[in-house]
Order: sequence, then C-alpha cells, then structure tokens
Amino acid sequence: MSGSEEQEKAHKEERIKKMLEKASKMTPEEMQFSYKGILYPTLLCSDTVFQALESFEGREDDVLIVTYPKCGTNWTIQILYEILLAVHNKEPTVDSGMLEFHFGKADKYEHLKKQPSPRVLASHMTYDNIPKSFFEKTKILVILRNPKDTAVSYYHFTNSYPMLPTYSSWDLFFQDFISGNIIYGSYFDHVLSLEKHIDDGNILVLTFEDMKTDFPAEIRKIADFYGLSMTDEQVQHVQNKTTFKSMKENSGNTHGNIGGAVFRKGEIGDWKSLFTEEQSKEVDAKFEEILAGTKLGEKIDYRKYCTF
Repeated sequence: MSGSEEQEKAHKEERIKKMLEKASKMTPEEMQFSYKGILYPTLLCSDTVFQALESFEGREDDVLIVTYPKCGTNWTIQILYEILLAVHNKEPTVDSGMLEFHFGKADKYEHLKKQPSPRVLASHMTYDNIPKSFFEKTKILVILRNPKDTAVSYYHFTNSYPMLPTYSSWDLFFQDFISGNIIYGSYFDHVLSLEKHIDDGNILVLTFEDMKTDFPAEIRKIADFYGLSMTDEQVQHVQNKTTFKSMKENSGNTHGNIGGAVFRKGEIGDWKSLFTEEQSKEVDAKFEEILAGTKLGEKIDYRKYCTF
C-alpha cells in the first residue's frame, strides 16, 4: 500500500470513528430525516448533498448500480470492480465515499468529476431522485431481490450498522418495512419506480437469486451489457474473487469494523427464520397489489422464492 493510500485509509477510519461517536449519542428519530417524502440516514446524507447531486453529470462509460438496500449492492460493486480490472488491467474509480454516490459531503461531486473513467457508482435512490443525465447517457445495472429476504436482511443490517436506527424487535421493523416508513422508503415503490422505465433500453435487470444460482452466467450478462469481452479464465477469476465467502472473509479490509454487518449470510430463503404466517400473507397482498403483473414483479419470481 502506497503512502497516499495509507493516508486515505487513516482519514477514512478517523471519519468513521467520529461518526460512530456521534451516532452513539443520537436517538433513533435523530438518525433519520425526510427528503422529498423519503427517509434517509442523517449521518450519511443531507439536504445539501442531494441538492448538489442534482447537477452531477453522468458519463456514457460510467457504471451505475441501482438497488434497494440489502439486495446485493456491495456484492455487485465488487463484481463490477473485478470485471473492469480484469478487462482493462487497471483499477476503475470506485466511489468509496460511503459507496453510494448520495453519501458523504456535497464537495465529493467535485472530486468525482475529476476522476478518470470508468467510474463505478451506486445508489439506493428511486428512479425519480437519480440525476436525469444518468438515464440519458449511462447504462444502469439494477439488482432485485425478493422482498421477504430483503426485509430480513435489512432488519439484521439496521440493528448491526451503528449509523442506522435500531429496532427492539422484528415485529416493529416489519411494520415500518411494510408501510414504507423506513430509511430509503418502500421496497415496493422503489421497484415500481424502475418498472416505469424498464423498456428505455439502457437498463439491465438481474436478480440476487439468479446470481446465487448461476453466477458465471450472470457475470457474462453484466460484461456483455457493458460491451466487455471476457475469457473463460477471466470469468472464473471474477467469480473466485467475489463469492460471498471470499468477500465476507475480506470484509475487514474492505469495510473495516462494519464488514460483519454488510456481509452476514447472503442466503436465499432466510426470511422463513423470522416471518410469521400472518406477516407472510401481508407481504403477499402488498406484492399482489403493487407488483403482480409487472415485468419486474415477474422477474422476482415471487411464487418460487416467497412461499412457505
């Protein structure tokens, strides 16, 4: 590690330490704020960041990942990083300013404007809140995950990630999840906002479940979408570097003391460990009301992954 990299790592660790100290003194209510009707984490986002984001310009060769929380964001960021590294033989620019490009301070966009391409960016924001230039210029990778596994993973994450409000029980979290009164808003509204633009031609939709089931095939889909030619050896290398096991083992290096919160299980079907039958039926009804019959709803394969 070079001197500048060590210095950047030290600065990052110091910033996180200060944020954790601040978080320890905040109430759950103080840890979240509303912007355009959606809740966001106070310690990671701000009005000024969102306002500055509106004029942030996308590039044709940017790589933008859009997900709802706990649908495979960090996994996909690493996959894209390894694909670009393997193909171009140089490290791409990864927005590590808290990973999502709406995290951090407003001056981060001036820094990102100066970074070389390709830039790997990610966001949990809905379609309507992402700068329009990205949808005009940039190819966007969307990762979906079934809502029940998403909810359980999100519950464990918010209770182990110090900069988010905690919940005293799964039942209380579920109430907020199903109502959309939760940081980053409703899962269902998030997916629906993307559904309206799914035929725009610059969006590739993959699912967490397909990535777990046939990982090499999904790696190739990503590479093909971005016009990147990969050998079988390169695909195998990316797969080896980005298995859940390898990323979890390396999470202390990549994510510091929050690595355990970011990479917990990465399994399909873990929702059955917490959901009651009544809660399961409540999500069934919500899915039927909002996403049944949509292209993205069909992509999720709800019947296969969300029934007892």
